[in-house]
Amino acid sequence: MSFEELKVGIQMLLEQMTERPEDAHELQEMLREKLAEMRGLGLPLPDDLVELEKRLEQDLAAKPQEGGERS
Repeated sequence: MSFEELKVGIQMLLEQMTERPEDAHELQEMLREKLAEMRGLGLPLPDDLVELEKRLEQDLAAKPQEGGERS
């Protein structure tokens, strides 16, 4: 996948995160995949996306799990 295709894919994910905050975990995983593709291709990672990835991890870690375990 080209750098431009990865950039467009990431831009689309960011728009979806705004539109569908309930799917944050799934979208975060997709962002991780895109960033991993960039790393695998030896492409530089934009600092703002690396920071976003960290913030999403922190937000999801702080968010209580919905539908927790039942006994």
